Amino acid sequence: MSSGLNIFVLVKQVPDQGSKAGINPDGTIDRAKAKRMLNPFDRFALQAALHAKKNYGGKVSAISMGPPPAVEILLECLEHGVDDAYLLSDRRLAASDTLATAFALFKTVAHVGKPDLVFCGLQTTDGDTAQVGPQLAERMGLPQITYCEDFSIEGNKVHGRRIIEGGYQKVVSEMPLLITVANSYHPLEYKSFRGAWRVQRLARNEEELKKYIHTVDLDLVGADPERTGLKGSPTIVAATEKVGEIGGNCRMHEGQSIDHLVKDVVKETNLAQFMTV
Repeated sequence: MSSGLNIFVLVKQVPDQGSKAGINPDGTIDRAKAKRMLNPFDRFALQAALHAKKNYGGKVSAISMGPPPAVEILLECLEHGVDDAYLLSDRRLAASDTLATAFALFKTVAHVGKPDLVFCGLQTTDGDTAQVGPQLAERMGLPQITYCEDFSIEGNKVHGRRIIEGGYQKVVSEMPLLITVANSYHPLEYKSFRGAWRVQRLARNEEELKKYIHTVDLDLVGADPERTGLKGSPTIVAATEKVGEIGGNCRMHEGQSIDHLVKDVVKETNLAQFMTV
């Protein structure tokens, strides 16, 4: 395989799982109040993209869709060794479901260039649907390997191992190809000193930074606003509720025989009428 693979990796900024995020009146997450982080599942996709670059040569471009603060995770990607990055940011994208998101990302990918490999995380911690990657592959007309935990490249063919119920499946596909990376893949390696120094230098020079992180909107990528955001989202959220704080009372039953413990629990929970002990 000659050097020169054009590798894309899709990443997303999500609310930090360790922080508290409120709910807006329209049922969406109040992201402004939550700390932000790189989607944990996308860390495996990023590592896969960097592995492909290291082992087979080429260039890695990170693509994200989100508000302006999402540039933070693109800087993080640069620190890990990504060559350049693109942020699709537009207020008209607000409340996009998976269908609208996949369409917007499809137009962004087409704007950036023709990839040989596209890597995505399995899902996101804020949506948890695992639909955007496969929907993007369908939009792009690409074959896909989902739940991929390992891969190698020979010539123009990718040999992948994907997780299935009860084991794994070996598949072979020609490039261009989209891969959703399982979290059993190699963990993301630590940032290099060189990468961290590079980003610190770029952060001090806005004009220089723009050469590596490109911000685009729907008009620039040629995406119809009617097919994005709330207008382009057929999914209807009927209701959203805030789950109460974790906690409550707990009583330990111990020190007796199993039969005695079962009877004690049944009696205490008033379930005797439904059970025969």
